[in-house]
Amino acid sequence: MISSWTGMLKSSCTDGCASLDSSFGASTVQVKAIRSNMSDSSRTVPQEQLPSDDLHPRPMPVINLGHLSLDSATRSGVVDDIAKACRDFGYFQVINHGISQSIMDTAVEAATGFFKLPSETKEAFTSDDLRQPVRYDTSSKDSISMSRAFLKHYAHPLSDWVQYWPQQPPIYRKYMGSYSVEVRRVALQLMEAILEGLGLNKEYLQEKFQDGLQLLSVNSYPKVSHGDTTIGLAPHSDYGFLTILLTSCQGLEVLDRSSDSWKTVQQLPHALHVHIGDHMEVLSNGRIKTVVHRAILNPEEARISIASIHGFAPNEKVACAEELVDEQNPQKYRESSFSDFLDHLMANMDNKHRNFLESLSVRTKEDN
Repeated sequence: MISSWTGMLKSSCTDGCASLDSSFGASTVQVKAIRSNMSDSSRTVPQEQLPSDDLHPRPMPVINLGHLSLDSATRSGVVDDIAKACRDFGYFQVINHGISQSIMDTAVEAATGFFKLPSETKEAFTSDDLRQPVRYDTSSKDSISMSRAFLKHYAHPLSDWVQYWPQQPPIYRKYMGSYSVEVRRVALQLMEAILEGLGLNKEYLQEKFQDGLQLLSVNSYPKVSHGDTTIGLAPHSDYGFLTILLTSCQGLEVLDRSSDSWKTVQQLPHALHVHIGDHMEVLSNGRIKTVVHRAILNPEEARISIASIHGFAPNEKVACAEELVDEQNPQKYRESSFSDFLDHLMANMDNKHRNFLESLSVRTKEDN
């Protein structure tokens, strides 16, 4: 199955694979608290673009992933905790996830090294073709990226895609490759637990998850300068089932559902951030929700983040699980694939608030 979807990608475009536009896995959402009318020449930062002073109120969802491998009663408790975090927040952090600090640090080191390369070296990966295996850029045409540089590429199967990755710095392929393999293991472990929490068998669609897509979005945010906007990445939700985020320092904010306000997520030692994506909301038939989040520039230091986005193979459709659809819970979303997502992006390049998830919504008689 791996070879079949890899071959499909290679036959669908001249460059050997598909990739995303500047959001690379992010489907934007319109958040009423955010305006996008500040001109490039403005030196006044609107209040809504200032970072939040509020840390996420305790208890912030933190999951000890190592407990999933203990006795059945302990595992069941962790599954329940993950299910609650998915329902109430759409995100959580994981500790004791089995990825060594060394592997995490060297991935950040590799990313930092790439962004320090001469401009002409990095710009060799710049392209307007959204179906490039590796894509670099420093700004966005769609108001998603506001102040960041990014490098985006496929990571699974690693043996198929690593040949397209940058050869400079020399450590990049080795260190980023090691991290990509480890973080994918964590993603599959989390998928099993989330499916259990939904009342589905942990082996539900297992082969499709095993053969699915992994996309790495490697981001560099500058230290904030006086008078500049403090938003590095505008509000958005992520494509796919899960995004696992590694960050070098604090800078992530989430939209708190209960207060409709931005909350700063605390940076815990050796923790990874986990975001529920659009296709997880679809699969769950709306029982768990995608999380709206944004990146804030750090006034103390530049920030590196590495987002690992996980989904089905490009043409594999994601639909609401039949087990979660009934008379009381009718189907809320149409089925869709990664390829459909790409088509949606390309058809809405000039739409600042193109929301992929909303485009999948099934309207009922009550909505009309």
